[in-house]
Amino acid sequence: MNLSEVNQTDQCLRFSCPKRPVSTVYVLLYVSAAAVVLLTVCGNLLIIISVCHFKQLHTPTNMLILSLAASDFLVGVLVMPTAVAWMIESCWMFSAVYCLCYILISYFLTTTSIFNVALIAVDRHFALSNPFLYTDAVSVSTMCIVVLCNWFILLVYNVALQYFNGHFANLIMCPGDCFLVLDEVWSLVDLLLTFVFPCSVIIILYALVFVLVRKHATAIRELNAQISTQTSKNTTVSMKAERKAAKVLGILVSVFLACLFPYFIYTVLGNIIEVEVGSFQKVLMLVYLNSAINPVIYALFYPWFRRCVKLTLTLQIFKTDSALMNVL
Repeated sequence: MNLSEVNQTDQCLRFSCPKRPVSTVYVLLYVSAAAVVLLTVCGNLLIIISVCHFKQLHTPTNMLILSLAASDFLVGVLVMPTAVAWMIESCWMFSAVYCLCYILISYFLTTTSIFNVALIAVDRHFALSNPFLYTDAVSVSTMCIVVLCNWFILLVYNVALQYFNGHFANLIMCPGDCFLVLDEVWSLVDLLLTFVFPCSVIIILYALVFVLVRKHATAIRELNAQISTQTSKNTTVSMKAERKAAKVLGILVSVFLACLFPYFIYTVLGNIIEVEVGSFQKVLMLVYLNSAINPVIYALFYPWFRRCVKLTLTLQIFKTDSALMNVL
Protein backbone atom coordinates (compact mmCIF):
# COMPACT_ATOMS: atom_id res chain seq x y z
CA MET A 1 0.00 0.00 0.00
CA ASN A 2 3.05 2.25 -0.23
CA LEU A 3 3.13 4.22 -3.50
CA SER A 4 6.92 4.28 -3.45
CA GLU A 5 6.61 0.64 -4.52
CA VAL A 6 4.34 1.30 -7.46
CA ASN A 7 4.91 2.77 -10.90
CA GLN A 8 3.08 6.08 -10.35
CA THR A 9 3.07 7.02 -14.04
CA ASP A 10 1.24 3.83 -14.95
CA GLN A 11 -1.24 4.41 -12.12
CA CYS A 12 -2.32 7.82 -13.33
CA LEU A 13 -3.11 6.58 -16.84
CA ARG A 14 -6.24 4.80 -15.58
CA PHE A 15 -9.01 7.31 -14.90
CA SER A 16 -11.99 5.00 -14.79
CA CYS A 17 -12.76 1.41 -13.90
CA PRO A 18 -13.46 -0.61 -17.05
CA LYS A 19 -16.52 -2.85 -17.02
CA ARG A 20 -15.54 -6.51 -17.02
CA PRO A 21 -17.75 -9.04 -18.80
CA VAL A 22 -19.44 -11.57 -16.53
CA SER A 23 -17.89 -14.99 -17.13
CA THR A 24 -17.56 -18.31 -15.35
CA VAL A 25 -14.05 -17.47 -14.19
CA TYR A 26 -15.22 -14.04 -12.99
CA VAL A 27 -18.05 -15.57 -10.93
CA LEU A 28 -15.75 -18.33 -9.61
CA LEU A 29 -13.28 -15.72 -8.40
CA TYR A 30 -15.97 -13.96 -6.39
CA VAL A 31 -17.34 -17.25 -4.99
CA SER A 32 -13.83 -18.32 -3.92
CA ALA A 33 -13.20 -14.91 -2.38
CA ALA A 34 -16.49 -15.08 -0.49
CA ALA A 35 -15.56 -18.54 0.85
CA VAL A 36 -12.20 -17.26 2.14
CA VAL A 37 -13.83 -14.23 3.76
CA LEU A 38 -16.46 -16.47 5.37
CA LEU A 39 -13.75 -18.82 6.70
CA THR A 40 -11.85 -15.86 8.15
CA VAL A 41 -14.89 -14.33 9.83
CA CYS A 42 -16.47 -17.54 11.16
CA GLY A 43 -13.19 -19.20 12.19
CA ASN A 44 -11.98 -16.23 14.22
CA LEU A 45 -15.45 -15.61 15.62
CA LEU A 46 -15.45 -19.17 17.00
CA ILE A 47 -12.09 -18.50 18.69
CA ILE A 48 -13.45 -15.28 20.21
CA ILE A 49 -16.60 -17.02 21.50
CA SER A 50 -14.59 -19.94 22.90
CA VAL A 51 -12.07 -17.84 24.84
CA CYS A 52 -14.70 -15.39 26.10
CA HIS A 53 -17.29 -17.99 27.13
CA PHE A 54 -15.40 -20.86 28.76
CA LYS A 55 -13.85 -20.04 32.15
CA GLN A 56 -11.07 -22.61 31.72
CA LEU A 57 -9.73 -20.61 28.79
CA HIS A 58 -9.41 -17.38 30.76
CA THR A 59 -5.61 -17.42 30.92
CA PRO A 60 -3.07 -14.66 30.15
CA THR A 61 -1.83 -16.41 27.01
CA ASN A 62 -5.37 -16.90 25.72
CA MET A 63 -6.01 -13.16 26.13
CA LEU A 64 -3.29 -12.64 23.52
CA ILE A 65 -4.84 -15.32 21.31
CA LEU A 66 -8.19 -13.53 21.75
CA SER A 67 -6.59 -10.24 20.69
CA LEU A 68 -5.06 -11.90 17.61
CA ALA A 69 -8.41 -13.51 16.73
CA ALA A 70 -10.16 -10.14 17.15
CA SER A 71 -7.75 -8.39 14.77
CA ASP A 72 -8.06 -11.29 12.28
CA PHE A 73 -11.86 -11.18 12.58
CA LEU A 74 -11.89 -7.45 11.80
CA VAL A 75 -9.58 -8.05 8.82
CA GLY A 76 -12.16 -10.53 7.50
CA VAL A 77 -15.06 -8.14 8.04
CA LEU A 78 -13.56 -4.74 7.15
CA VAL A 79 -10.54 -5.33 4.90
CA MET A 80 -10.71 -8.56 2.90
CA PRO A 81 -14.03 -7.94 1.05
CA THR A 82 -12.75 -4.62 -0.28
CA ALA A 83 -9.28 -6.00 -1.01
CA VAL A 84 -10.55 -8.97 -3.06
CA ALA A 85 -12.98 -6.78 -4.99
CA TRP A 86 -10.16 -4.35 -5.79
CA MET A 87 -7.87 -7.20 -6.89
CA ILE A 88 -10.49 -8.96 -9.03
CA GLU A 89 -11.68 -5.74 -10.69
CA SER A 90 -8.10 -4.42 -11.03
CA CYS A 91 -9.46 -0.99 -10.16
CA TRP A 92 -10.52 0.94 -7.04
CA MET A 93 -14.29 1.23 -7.37
CA PHE A 94 -15.04 3.13 -4.16
CA SER A 95 -14.88 6.74 -3.02
CA ALA A 96 -11.82 8.68 -1.88
CA VAL A 97 -13.17 8.92 1.67
CA TYR A 98 -13.62 5.15 1.77
CA CYS A 99 -10.05 4.82 0.49
CA LEU A 100 -8.84 6.81 3.50
CA CYS A 101 -10.82 4.61 5.91
CA TYR A 102 -9.70 1.42 4.16
CA ILE A 103 -6.00 2.34 4.34
CA LEU A 104 -6.21 3.39 7.99
CA ILE A 105 -8.07 0.22 9.02
CA SER A 106 -5.92 -2.17 6.98
CA TYR A 107 -2.65 -0.64 8.22
CA PHE A 108 -3.92 -0.60 11.81
CA LEU A 109 -5.19 -4.19 11.85
CA THR A 110 -2.11 -5.55 10.06
CA THR A 111 0.30 -3.92 12.51
CA THR A 112 -1.91 -5.03 15.42
CA SER A 113 -1.69 -8.64 14.25
CA ILE A 114 2.11 -8.38 13.96
CA PHE A 115 2.47 -7.00 17.48
CA ASN A 116 -0.03 -9.55 18.86
CA VAL A 117 2.22 -12.34 17.56
CA ALA A 118 5.26 -10.55 19.04
CA LEU A 119 3.52 -10.34 22.43
CA ILE A 120 2.69 -14.06 22.22
CA ALA A 121 6.40 -14.76 21.68
CA VAL A 122 7.31 -12.60 24.70
CA ASP A 123 4.63 -14.33 26.79
CA ARG A 124 5.81 -17.85 25.91
CA HIS A 125 9.45 -17.03 26.54
CA PHE A 126 8.65 -15.46 29.92
CA ALA A 127 6.42 -18.40 30.91
CA LEU A 128 9.07 -20.99 30.04
CA SER A 129 12.13 -19.16 31.33
CA ASN A 130 10.60 -17.92 34.63
CA PRO A 131 7.47 -20.01 35.31
CA PHE A 132 7.11 -19.08 39.00
CA LEU A 133 7.68 -15.35 38.42
CA TYR A 134 5.31 -15.51 35.43
CA THR A 135 2.54 -17.04 37.57
CA ASP A 136 2.95 -14.34 40.23
CA ALA A 137 3.43 -11.34 37.93
CA VAL A 138 1.14 -12.01 34.96
CA SER A 139 -2.62 -12.25 35.48
CA VAL A 140 -5.56 -12.14 33.10
CA SER A 141 -6.34 -8.53 34.06
CA THR A 142 -2.68 -7.52 33.56
CA MET A 143 -2.63 -9.09 30.12
CA CYS A 144 -5.91 -7.36 29.18
CA ILE A 145 -4.33 -4.00 30.05
CA VAL A 146 -1.29 -4.87 27.89
CA VAL A 147 -3.56 -5.81 24.97
CA LEU A 148 -5.63 -2.61 25.25
CA CYS A 149 -2.46 -0.48 25.40
CA ASN A 150 -1.12 -2.28 22.34
CA TRP A 151 -4.29 -1.54 20.34
CA PHE A 152 -4.41 2.11 21.47
CA ILE A 153 -0.73 2.86 20.76
CA LEU A 154 -0.92 1.29 17.28
CA LEU A 155 -4.10 3.21 16.47
CA VAL A 156 -2.40 6.50 17.42
CA TYR A 157 0.68 5.54 15.39
CA ASN A 158 -1.31 4.73 12.24
CA VAL A 159 -3.37 7.92 12.47
CA ALA A 160 -0.11 9.88 12.84
CA LEU A 161 1.38 7.99 9.89
CA GLN A 162 -1.43 9.17 7.60
CA TYR A 163 -1.58 12.68 9.05
CA PHE A 164 2.13 13.45 8.66
CA ASN A 165 2.14 12.05 5.12
CA GLY A 166 -0.64 14.41 4.09
CA HIS A 167 -3.10 11.62 3.34
CA PHE A 168 -5.94 13.40 5.12
CA ALA A 169 -5.48 16.30 2.69
CA ASN A 170 -4.86 14.16 -0.41
CA LEU A 171 -7.28 11.26 -0.13
CA ILE A 172 -6.35 9.47 -3.35
CA MET A 173 -3.33 9.62 -5.61
CA CYS A 174 -4.92 8.68 -8.91
CA PRO A 175 -8.46 7.75 -9.98
CA GLY A 176 -8.92 4.00 -9.86
CA ASP A 177 -6.26 3.44 -7.21
CA CYS A 178 -5.97 3.67 -3.44
CA PHE A 179 -2.48 3.88 -1.96
CA LEU A 180 -0.81 5.60 0.96
CA VAL A 181 2.09 7.82 -0.10
CA LEU A 182 5.06 7.59 2.27
CA ASP A 183 8.18 9.68 1.88
CA GLU A 184 11.59 8.01 2.23
CA VAL A 185 11.97 8.85 5.93
CA TRP A 186 8.51 7.64 6.96
CA SER A 187 8.87 4.57 4.74
CA LEU A 188 12.05 3.60 6.61
CA VAL A 189 10.54 4.39 10.02
CA ASP A 190 7.43 2.37 9.25
CA LEU A 191 9.51 -0.57 8.00
CA LEU A 192 11.63 -0.59 11.16
CA LEU A 193 8.76 -0.12 13.63
CA THR A 194 6.13 -2.39 12.11
CA PHE A 195 8.26 -5.16 10.66
CA VAL A 196 11.97 -5.26 11.56
CA PHE A 197 11.49 -4.70 15.30
CA PRO A 198 8.52 -7.04 15.98
CA CYS A 199 9.80 -9.75 13.63
CA SER A 200 13.23 -9.63 15.25
CA VAL A 201 11.56 -10.06 18.64
CA ILE A 202 9.50 -12.98 17.32
CA ILE A 203 12.43 -14.80 15.71
CA ILE A 204 14.89 -14.29 18.58
CA LEU A 205 12.44 -15.19 21.36
CA TYR A 206 11.12 -18.26 19.59
CA ALA A 207 14.67 -19.46 18.98
CA LEU A 208 15.20 -19.11 22.74
CA VAL A 209 11.86 -20.82 23.41
CA PHE A 210 12.86 -23.91 21.45
CA VAL A 211 16.20 -24.00 23.28
CA LEU A 212 14.25 -23.97 26.55
CA VAL A 213 11.90 -26.67 25.25
CA ARG A 214 14.86 -28.95 24.57
CA LYS A 215 16.25 -28.28 28.05
CA HIS A 216 12.86 -29.10 29.56
CA ALA A 217 12.70 -32.33 27.57
CA THR A 218 16.11 -33.33 28.95
CA ALA A 219 15.01 -32.40 32.48
CA ILE A 220 11.86 -34.52 32.14
CA ARG A 221 13.85 -37.56 31.03
CA GLU A 222 16.26 -37.17 33.93
CA LEU A 223 13.41 -36.69 36.41
CA ASN A 224 11.60 -39.79 35.18
CA ALA A 225 14.79 -41.80 35.40
CA GLN A 226 15.32 -40.85 39.05
CA ILE A 227 11.83 -40.89 40.63
CA SER A 228 8.31 -41.90 39.72
CA THR A 229 6.21 -40.17 42.36
CA GLN A 230 2.92 -38.34 41.76
CA THR A 231 4.79 -35.04 41.98
CA SER A 232 7.11 -36.02 39.15
CA LYS A 233 4.15 -37.13 37.05
CA ASN A 234 2.38 -33.79 37.57
CA THR A 235 5.58 -31.92 36.71
CA THR A 236 6.01 -34.04 33.59
CA VAL A 237 2.44 -33.36 32.43
CA SER A 238 2.83 -29.63 33.07
CA MET A 239 6.15 -29.44 31.20
CA LYS A 240 4.79 -31.44 28.28
CA ALA A 241 1.79 -29.11 28.06
CA GLU A 242 4.10 -26.08 27.96
CA ARG A 243 6.25 -27.73 25.28
CA LYS A 244 3.23 -28.58 23.14
CA ALA A 245 1.86 -25.04 23.47
CA ALA A 246 5.23 -23.60 22.46
CA LYS A 247 5.47 -25.88 19.42
CA VAL A 248 1.93 -25.08 18.22
CA LEU A 249 2.49 -21.36 18.64
CA GLY A 250 5.79 -21.81 16.83
CA ILE A 251 3.89 -23.22 13.84
CA LEU A 252 1.49 -20.27 13.99
CA VAL A 253 4.40 -17.81 14.07
CA SER A 254 6.22 -19.58 11.21
CA VAL A 255 3.13 -19.41 8.98
CA PHE A 256 2.63 -15.78 9.98
CA LEU A 257 6.18 -14.83 9.00
CA ALA A 258 5.91 -16.78 5.73
CA CYS A 259 2.82 -14.73 4.81
CA LEU A 260 4.41 -11.47 5.91
CA PHE A 261 7.91 -11.63 4.43
CA PRO A 262 6.92 -11.32 0.72
CA TYR A 263 5.05 -8.07 1.42
CA PHE A 264 7.98 -6.44 3.16
CA ILE A 265 10.42 -7.72 0.53
CA TYR A 266 8.25 -5.86 -1.98
CA THR A 267 8.35 -2.83 0.31
CA VAL A 268 12.15 -2.80 0.26
CA LEU A 269 12.38 -3.56 -3.48
CA GLY A 270 9.82 -0.83 -4.23
CA ASN A 271 12.35 1.78 -3.22
CA ILE A 272 14.82 0.41 -5.79
CA ILE A 273 12.81 -0.92 -8.73
CA GLU A 274 9.32 -0.45 -10.13
CA VAL A 275 6.79 -3.01 -8.96
CA GLU A 276 3.58 -3.82 -10.83
CA VAL A 277 0.34 -3.05 -9.00
CA GLY A 278 -1.20 -6.44 -9.74
CA SER A 279 1.66 -8.47 -8.28
CA PHE A 280 1.86 -6.15 -5.27
CA GLN A 281 -1.87 -6.64 -4.55
CA LYS A 282 -1.41 -10.41 -4.61
CA VAL A 283 1.41 -10.19 -2.09
CA LEU A 284 -0.76 -7.93 0.06
CA MET A 285 -3.59 -10.48 -0.09
CA LEU A 286 -1.19 -13.09 1.28
CA VAL A 287 -0.87 -10.96 4.42
CA TYR A 288 -4.65 -10.85 4.76
CA LEU A 289 -5.00 -14.60 4.08
CA ASN A 290 -2.99 -15.28 7.23
CA SER A 291 -6.11 -14.21 9.13
CA ALA A 292 -7.95 -17.12 7.53
CA ILE A 293 -5.12 -19.59 8.15
CA ASN A 294 -4.84 -19.02 11.92
CA PRO A 295 -8.19 -20.64 12.85
CA VAL A 296 -7.26 -23.67 10.70
CA ILE A 297 -4.04 -24.03 12.72
CA TYR A 298 -6.02 -23.92 15.97
CA ALA A 299 -8.47 -26.53 14.64
CA LEU A 300 -5.63 -28.86 13.61
CA PHE A 301 -3.47 -28.59 16.72
CA TYR A 302 -5.67 -27.48 19.64
CA PRO A 303 -8.11 -30.14 20.97
CA TRP A 304 -9.73 -27.53 23.21
CA PHE A 305 -10.67 -25.46 20.18
CA ARG A 306 -12.32 -28.44 18.48
CA ARG A 307 -14.30 -29.19 21.65
CA CYS A 308 -15.36 -25.54 21.93
CA VAL A 309 -16.46 -25.45 18.29
CA LYS A 310 -18.55 -28.59 18.82
CA LEU A 311 -20.20 -27.14 21.94
CA THR A 312 -20.84 -23.84 20.15
CA LEU A 313 -22.28 -25.32 16.95
CA THR A 314 -24.54 -27.70 18.92
CA LEU A 315 -25.77 -24.69 20.95
CA GLN A 316 -24.70 -26.27 24.23
CA ILE A 317 -23.12 -22.97 25.26
CA PHE A 318 -26.64 -21.70 25.99
CA LYS A 319 -27.12 -24.28 28.73
CA THR A 320 -26.92 -23.26 32.39
CA ASP A 321 -23.35 -23.25 33.71
CA SER A 322 -21.99 -24.09 30.24
CA ALA A 323 -19.13 -21.65 30.89
CA LEU A 324 -17.84 -24.07 33.56
CA MET A 325 -17.65 -27.05 31.18
CA ASN A 326 -14.34 -28.89 30.95
CA VAL A 327 -12.85 -28.15 27.52
CA LEU A 328 -9.18 -28.85 28.23
